[in-house]
Amino acid sequence: MPEETRAADQGVGTPGFVKRHGLHTEEQREAARKMAKDIDDQGLRTVRLVLVDQHGVSRTKFMSAAAATAALRNGADFSGAIYSLDTANSVFPEAFVAGGGFGIEEFTGFPDVVIVPDPATFRVLPWADRTGWVLCDVYFHNGRPVPLDGRAIMREQLRLLHEQGYDYSAGLEVEYYIVRLADERITLDQTGAPPPPPRVDAFEQGYQFLSEARLDGIEDTLRALRDGLHDVGVPPRSMEDEWGPGQMEFTTAPFAGLSAADAMVMFRTAIKAICRRRGLLATFMCWPGLPNFFPSGWHLHESLRDATTGANAFASETEMLSQVGRQFVAGVLEHAKPMTIFTTPTVNGYGRFRPYSFAPDRIGWAYENRGAMVRVQGGPGDLGTHIENRLGEPAANPYLYMAANIAAGLDGMRKGAEPPPPFTADPYAQEAEPLPTSLGEAIAALESDTLYRSAFGDSFVDYYLMMKRAEFARYQKDLEERPLAEGTVVSEWEMREYFEVY
Repeated sequence: MPEETRAADQGVGTPGFVKRHGLHTEEQREAARKMAKDIDDQGLRTVRLVLVDQHGVSRTKFMSAAAATAALRNGADFSGAIYSLDTANSVFPEAFVAGGGFGIEEFTGFPDVVIVPDPATFRVLPWADRTGWVLCDVYFHNGRPVPLDGRAIMREQLRLLHEQGYDYSAGLEVEYYIVRLADERITLDQTGAPPPPPRVDAFEQGYQFLSEARLDGIEDTLRALRDGLHDVGVPPRSMEDEWGPGQMEFTTAPFAGLSAADAMVMFRTAIKAICRRRGLLATFMCWPGLPNFFPSGWHLHESLRDATTGANAFASETEMLSQVGRQFVAGVLEHAKPMTIFTTPTVNGYGRFRPYSFAPDRIGWAYENRGAMVRVQGGPGDLGTHIENRLGEPAANPYLYMAANIAAGLDGMRKGAEPPPPFTADPYAQEAEPLPTSLGEAIAALESDTLYRSAFGDSFVDYYLMMKRAEFARYQKDLEERPLAEGTVVSEWEMREYFEVY
């Protein structure tokens, strides 16, 4: 090893960690060589090593160029304490007990974990000075993957799908809000309690759905978002305004496999960063408790591809949806209730599931109907035929959202299941099983489920249930102390908990 390499490696991870444990494929090793060269050629000073936590929130270390290059060989230490944090950044399990309080031996004592950059995800950020960005996978120091890592969970579901002869493809349709901050208060009050939610002003006024005049009035911000997303490999296919003030909807073309969830991470990162630099705040909280605001959704457009030919496995020459597509839908419908905790992980997101809200309130599917939980788009002879899962909120962890769909669809395919008849009229008037109406109901659905315990592992499901029970209990306690005022739907607790975090 050259002297300069040995010097760069000092204090960064464990020398040779990646090679010793066989953590990079040949394609990743080639991408690592290119990443190191790009860092050098472009004179980068900082590279952000990003870990996506259990909530779907990006956690990061800013590393020097030399240290980031060393991490490609050695990994880098990262505080494992993040896995003990709820969405308020408070420790939710019992501290300093065996197994970290959630039964995983390696987490005893709040240890570091090792993050290993996936060089295939490397980007240069156009909005930050001489700065790179790369997603990381997460391991214990013994080389074992951390079982709480959503990226690893999705990768395993993709592997199982590939064994069945198929690959996954997904496009994004994401709603979110842009607001102006009216103040920058971030300090604690005299009691030590968290600060109230920030005061905001509407970014744009008026409620003219798909209005050219409204979009033209904010064209400079949209242009900055368009160009930034394009430069980091997530170009928007469409941009439009939604019902609420400052409410946007962007869509993308499909991405293959793991890169679909990676794209959602980059999408949220770019939107929030570019808006913040313009004195704005972008929030992916589902339903901010602000005047005239409506819920936002994240609709997941997905299909399977034949792993050998690349052909769309959901397309049919004679049917609206192929047999494989129907089996996939059957699995998604069968497991919709326990799936909901992954598609809609916050207390706030369950306000969407109301009749005539353009969000689903019961389990069912339909052709080209925006009120159904699963909507089929396409038809006989249409090579772009796919399904749209309309369950999700924009705050969802993308890896868990997609992995939950794949696991459920795979179960339907293995069983050769057929879905019930599709809704043919008003989906809100059908006799069908209702979706969970609260995080508490979604917790109960996962508690009684066996599919996700088998697919995601006991360690993860037990941990996730512990975390969500604690979150829901904090919400209920706050409601007891401060009941919602008449006519209020979104509590101040929800605004404190989710508005800026997401």
